[in-house]
Formats: sequence, C-alpha cells, structure tokens
Amino acid sequence: MVDFLKKILAYNILDYEREFVVEWAAEHPDVQVDFNSIELHDDTVHLAEGYDGIDYRQRSQLTDGSDLYKKLHDYGIHQLALRSAGVDSCNLKYAKENGLTVTNVPSYSPRAVAEMTLTHAMNLIRHIPQFQKRIRQNDYVVNGLRSKEISNLTVGIIGVGRIGSTVAKIFKALGAKRVLGNDIKENDDFRDLVDYTTKEDIYKNADLITMHTYMSDQNYHMIGKDQFGKMKNTALFINCSRGPIVDTNALVNALETGQIAGAGIDVIQDETKIFNQSFVGEDKIPLPVYTKLMNMDNVFLTPHVAFYTDHAVKNMVKQSLDDTLMEISGKESPHRINV
Repeated sequence: MVDFLKKILAYNILDYEREFVVEWAAEHPDVQVDFNSIELHDDTVHLAEGYDGIDYRQRSQLTDGSDLYKKLHDYGIHQLALRSAGVDSCNLKYAKENGLTVTNVPSYSPRAVAEMTLTHAMNLIRHIPQFQKRIRQNDYVVNGLRSKEISNLTVGIIGVGRIGSTVAKIFKALGAKRVLGNDIKENDDFRDLVDYTTKEDIYKNADLITMHTYMSDQNYHMIGKDQFGKMKNTALFINCSRGPIVDTNALVNALETGQIAGAGIDVIQDETKIFNQSFVGEDKIPLPVYTKLMNMDNVFLTPHVAFYTDHAVKNMVKQSLDDTLMEISGKESPHRINV
C-alpha cells in the first residue's frame, strides 16, 4: 500500500486533459492525484475536504459569495491552482481574506493563440467566409471580394504581453506595413516588434485590430460603441483574448451598420451558455446574439479554441499541478497572482 505524502484534487478535468493528469501522476508516485469532471462551486466544494491542494479550470464563476473560500480554508487548503491564464473565475479578494494563494498558467502556449489570431486574420483578409458562402450556393463569381496583402496593412495590437508580442513577431515576419502596439506598460524588449502608441491611434489608423488583454473590472467592455465608431470602415477586428472585454451588442451593431468591415471572434461574453455544449437538432441556441454573428458572412467564428493544441493543454495541466505541489510542499510558485 502506497503511503501518499500529499493529496491533490483536480476539478473539471475534461477528456482532452485526462491523459496529461494521468501522466503527471505517474511521474509523481508519492502524490495522490484524484480528478473529476465537476466544476468547483458551492455545491461541490465539499469534495475538497481531506485534500491538501486544489487544481481547477472553468469559465464560470466559482461563487457569488465568500463561503466557498472559507470552506476551503476550514478544510486546511491554502492554495488554488488554475489551469488557465485568466483568473476571473476566482474572487482574488475573498481568496486572500481566507489565506488562499492563487496561481495561474500565464504562458501555456502564446504561439497557439498567436497562430489562431493569424488564422482569423487570414480568413478575414482573404474573404474566406464570403467565398465559402458563395461556393455553398454554387456561385463562383469573385467580384467584390478582392483582397489586400499583409504588406499593405497596418496591424494594431492591444495588449503586448506574451501573446501579443508573439502576434507582433508573426505579422512582422510576414511583412506588415506597420505593427502598432498598446499596453499599460511598454516593454523595451518589444520595441523592435511594435511601435507603441495610444489606443485611439490604433482605432483610427489600424487596418487590423487584435485584442490580447486580460480580463479585469477595468477591462470590461473596453471595446464598445465609442471605440468601434473610431475605427476605419475597412477595419478588421479580432478577439482571441477574453469575451467580456468586448461589448457584443456594440460589435454586432458595428458590423450591421458597416462601421467595421469584419470580425474574427474566438471568445464572447456569456460564452458558457453555449461553448463546449452541443445543440445539434435544436432550433436555436441560448445566446441569440451569437446566432446573429453566425449569420454574417463577414465574420469568422471559433468556439474559444485558440489555446487548444496538444502542447498548450499539456503545459496547462502539468504546470498547474506542479504549482499545486510546490505550494502544498511549502515552496512558493513563481506563478502566484499578487493581489
């Protein structure tokens, strides 16, 4: 019988994560790793009792109040490891008040998201959604869908961090006319990749605008009616970061009225109502605004899968478990979220 030194419970392990949890457990035979397919909420927090560490990933909020955090503290747990870069599912204030250290996976694969951003960009630039619609209708006329080339485009990146800088490298390598960047803190290491400027300058001058910011109260609806109104009517807009940073109704209006020319959307506000679920055979989905986007031929959609590569998933799972083990072993993870 194995005498396990530490016990970890991983919540909401999806099928595509399972192999990497099993692999990590095999690499740490002195650690008991249990997992389930259940999200961590008020009605499931009791499952954490008896464990030393907790690992989870989900897009929905853990809870509206502070009781869940207090229960984890009462169970003797002092950390929460997220298998994601975003930490908006967790109330950091309540976590701190209850002695819980929160860690995330800030860099599971910047290239995965950057490559998806390029995928969205190329589909929009080359009018792929419109051509696909015509082909489905047996219409092979090309009139009205002449493309521009990247070398003639100014790219604007809002959020020049790990992912944003990788996006900049790709467009720089592809010969973009200019690559503009905006961040709350300008990084000298990226000055050879982007020309730092204001958001307003990007809205006004960029042909392609791509979002790579984190989610916070300050960034909620960062892009809305006013921002779309400042963009060129030929501008293409991409969001592969977090859904709530864009006012979806304002996005739909900007597309319907021709304020912008097209959009690539991997994430959207209220996406938990539909993403990772199937509505095959049903007449409608419980997110009507998404149906509007699906019916626009100048929109390219993916269901929050920019991160979804084998390399990224492996890193998300294993790094979060590494962080959990470090924290419950009295060591300090380098991925702590400072509150």
